[in-house]
Amino acid sequence: MTQVESFPCEITEMRHVEIPMADGCKLAARIWMPSDAHAVPVPAILEYIPYRKNDFTAERDMTMQPYRAGHGYAAVRLDLRGAGDSEGVMEDEYTEQELQDGCEAIAWIAAQDWCDGNVGMIGISWGGFNGLQIAARQPPALKSVITLCSTDDRYADDVHYMGGCLLGEQISWASIMFGRNTLAPDPENVGDRWRELWHGRLRGSGLWLKTWTAHQRRDDYWKHGSICEDWSAVKVPVWAISGWADGYCRSVFRIVENLQAPAKGLIGPWAHRYPHVGEPGPAIGFLQEELRWWDHWLKGQSTGIMEEPRLQLFMQDSAPPRGHHLERPGRWIAEPAWPSPNVTRTPFHLGADGSLDTQPGRAPGPCTHRSPLWVGMASGKWCGYATAGDSPVDQRREDAGSLCFDTAPLEAPLEMAGDANVKLRVSVDRPVAQLAARMCDVAPDGASTRVSFGVFNLTHRNGHETPEPLEPGRVYDVTIPMKHVAQHFPAGHKLRLALSTSYFPMIWPAPEPVTVTVHAEGSHLELPVRDAAPEDSAIGGFQDVRHATPMRTEPQEPPDRWFEIVEDAATGRAEMRVANGQGKVYHPDTGITVQEQGYERYTIAGDDPTSAEAETRWIYGVARADWHAWSETWTRMTADETDFHIQARLKAWEGDDLVEEIDWHESVPRDLT
Repeated sequence: MTQVESFPCEITEMRHVEIPMADGCKLAARIWMPSDAHAVPVPAILEYIPYRKNDFTAERDMTMQPYRAGHGYAAVRLDLRGAGDSEGVMEDEYTEQELQDGCEAIAWIAAQDWCDGNVGMIGISWGGFNGLQIAARQPPALKSVITLCSTDDRYADDVHYMGGCLLGEQISWASIMFGRNTLAPDPENVGDRWRELWHGRLRGSGLWLKTWTAHQRRDDYWKHGSICEDWSAVKVPVWAISGWADGYCRSVFRIVENLQAPAKGLIGPWAHRYPHVGEPGPAIGFLQEELRWWDHWLKGQSTGIMEEPRLQLFMQDSAPPRGHHLERPGRWIAEPAWPSPNVTRTPFHLGADGSLDTQPGRAPGPCTHRSPLWVGMASGKWCGYATAGDSPVDQRREDAGSLCFDTAPLEAPLEMAGDANVKLRVSVDRPVAQLAARMCDVAPDGASTRVSFGVFNLTHRNGHETPEPLEPGRVYDVTIPMKHVAQHFPAGHKLRLALSTSYFPMIWPAPEPVTVTVHAEGSHLELPVRDAAPEDSAIGGFQDVRHATPMRTEPQEPPDRWFEIVEDAATGRAEMRVANGQGKVYHPDTGITVQEQGYERYTIAGDDPTSAEAETRWIYGVARADWHAWSETWTRMTADETDFHIQARLKAWEGDDLVEEIDWHESVPRDLT
């Protein structure tokens, strides 16, 4: 990793710029640009997110934005309405107002004398989402998008629902935003208005968890902002990027397959991070690759990036199960298109004797199973952030509580790339049931590493818009789509398919215990088996990691960080406990201190799915000299057979004075979930 201290262009930074919207609201931006941009205008690169330009993302931004500006671009970090130093209130994610503001901001940027009229958008996660969504609005000045760790489908492939199942990640993410929405604007930038703006946010942002839980099927709420509803609306070139340990790798394949505009895809071994700080490694020189993209699409220069393979994937070698990987062994491969001509979808048939074989009919018959409710505690997080513990640990205990089907030890290595599907003929004994499918790499010593997984709410068998109750005892044909991955299985290892009737806290359990019968005949795992391809040799390797000089920081209070799986032998209660955050950190260049600490707890007991409980607590704050505004938020979610129940509390302090306290007690009917 190389720290770059000088660039081709001298840089000017504007720490706080207010961009006016048509309704009079002003959004706050931080801008880096070449010092002579007013005389020699340059293209602009916009990142548009709610994470506070001057404090909470300042450390990250300083390694990237000056690098872009130093190579001839105006880098604009814009806070959403109601976030950071922007005016207004943020009532939800990806609202119509947010997208309209984004289009207006692009028009404003393009009209400045330092901009040549060409604008690109880049962002990871939230900024990757709204980059795609704003591209679908077709603002004239927007010429290209780089979207990282994002999705085209807000219902089927985001933190909220997966396979029609309510994700535990929805509770986690809602709680994080519940806390972040309480942060005050900085008086140094907004002056005496800070208190009025702050109290507007505290009272107006609302309880997002209730909103998301109220939409349990794919309705118009989720279709808004899902570009898969109309691929033709995106007419600018898109580079989609993610990692196998991230929650959003599947959308890269769909974007490359379906977008009618030029599109490329890149997936490494990484979690939810930019590739130049990608972990698990290897990280790549992404800032250099990014410039090649912008130079091609915003400056019209020949960089060769569009002559390279459309899809570049990291083929992971087998690795022992660990809750955290610093590095994953493997190699880069290339695909000319998706679907790939190098991939053959190959069925591995289920046998009633627990076999998994390419030959059908080996052992026909039914297999009946009910999983203990602790299956899922070893799942890690739906979206990994490369923090210790958020990857799935050894699956042997999970496998013991699941219905498993194994291949014989492989006689030769096997490689797959893409999405496996589990096609099952099943019957159940309850009107609402869910299945989780895990694909594991089983080493000769028995260690079981989860390679991919999928979950499915069987009431959604005819579509996510129209769930229907199941008829107990009736046989249904269902498909469980699994996460994409590129994986090498060595000779001597076994491939295992593990099925379970619950997978908490990854997904919220069905309202009643469920017994499933899997009928082996007609059931198989469809594996995307990949052969070596000539395109693989076209990848010449990525450059070493470079970034701009990091900002100075001084830790003031270390964070609590742990990831624990605990079981009470007396009661049978299983619990996942997570602590994360950055503690308290002082930024000497700006004189501000930021505070962030969170705790999550997910518990379930015995054979009672209604015992499931999620509880979170977050502390957020900002301070400068004798000014300090901070908050504590608490959220608890439970469910009985008919309803979800949400309790929440917000408490905010100015210094030592409690200035706001709000409580919520909400119930949302279960909709076949």
